[in-house]
Amino acid sequence: MGIGMLLLWGLVAAVIVMAIPGFGDRIAGKESAAASSAPLDILRARYARGEIDRDEFEEKRRELSAG
Repeated sequence: MGIGMLLLWGLVAAVIVMAIPGFGDRIAGKESAAASSAPLDILRARYARGEIDRDEFEEKRRELSAG
């Protein structure tokens, strides 16, 4: 009976933690992926590696700036 209650409360705690978006990331010290500069940083890195050309870079940069 004691192990069953322990498992039940563990399951309840896990469900609560999983239900709160981003809660686990804050506990682990991870930053949110919603940083506004992250997409532009990725775009700049792709351009620097030569994955995209200047025209594509400028087009996507304008799209990101527009929202």
